[in-house]
Amino acid sequence: MADSKKTIKRLGVLTSGGDCAGLNAVIRAIAYRAIQHYDCEVFGIQDGTHGLMDRPIRYEELDLQMFSGTLLRTGGTILGTTTKGDPFHYPMPDGSFKNRSDEIVEGLQELGLDGLIGIGGDGSLDILHRLIKDADIPFIGIPKTIDNDVPKTEFAVGFSTAVSIAVEALDRLQPTADSHDRIMILEVMGRDAGHIALNAGIAGGADVILIPEIEYDLNIIADHIKSLHARGRNHALMVCSEAARSKEGEVFQQTGADGKKRYGGVGHVLGNRLAEMTGEEIRVTVLGHVQRGGVPSAQDRILASAFGVRAVDMIMKGETAKMVAWQHRQVVAVDLEEVVAQAREVRPSETLVQTARGLGICLGD
Repeated sequence: MADSKKTIKRLGVLTSGGDCAGLNAVIRAIAYRAIQHYDCEVFGIQDGTHGLMDRPIRYEELDLQMFSGTLLRTGGTILGTTTKGDPFHYPMPDGSFKNRSDEIVEGLQELGLDGLIGIGGDGSLDILHRLIKDADIPFIGIPKTIDNDVPKTEFAVGFSTAVSIAVEALDRLQPTADSHDRIMILEVMGRDAGHIALNAGIAGGADVILIPEIEYDLNIIADHIKSLHARGRNHALMVCSEAARSKEGEVFQQTGADGKKRYGGVGHVLGNRLAEMTGEEIRVTVLGHVQRGGVPSAQDRILASAFGVRAVDMIMKGETAKMVAWQHRQVVAVDLEEVVAQAREVRPSETLVQTARGLGICLGD
């Protein structure tokens, strides 16, 4: 168990998992709070846990001058990140797997860190939580993911920007749909959670929203589109999450060059099938990684700043194995054990689902 009374003078920070807008704002807030208020040295670990596995360890000391310019407004992460390789089951060049967690613990000890703040999604926070148990130093997690599927927090860093980008895409698709009498399908990310599709669909005036948590029936969607035309509408907008699931349990994945299967392709499949069923002209746009990059929204910058400051305050007070979370308009601390044991998906009974239904949006069921 980490010593809760230990004075923290050397603080580490890393980003792990997929990138998103707002990560640099978190790093900035951590550096500002730790250096200015606690006179603490802050070390940024490069490329997540990979930086700790490499020898020599890859890191850099952070100073306030680094954050005096554009980094608050910059997407991505200056520290780099990775989604490859579970250190407890790390793929080796010969095709075998090795537990390299002890190398990460040794890296933390070699740096002489008194505490670590990790910025990651549910999977990354789970790995970091298990690693820190062996490292025996205080650890605080900060939730970031465009998918917004980290439990116990209403919002994660990166989600607001991803939704804004999807809404902007719908704003651009609607005029061309109207001009050419077309159905426009926008496929968005989200993995097994439909938060991006649901939020963007409502804000962007979509006629159909498909999310993984509500199985869709193509006949119902086709009938809804026909009803729009019967009312005099010459076009329609549809948002579908990459993991949207049919009532038959059908999902669509693509195999990458690394042999891994990832969600994707549902937009084009639905476009082809609905064109046959309705006789309408349909175009499909796959937003993809555009949702991850770009200038972070004001909300993401504010959330990132609040999370970073609170995480530093918590770790300086000796708290550990906690995650900062946004609940009821304030930052709170939650146990990491509660976070890594579950997922936060859209509940069919929640307010935004009922809002969509109340607006007459078809959810496929």
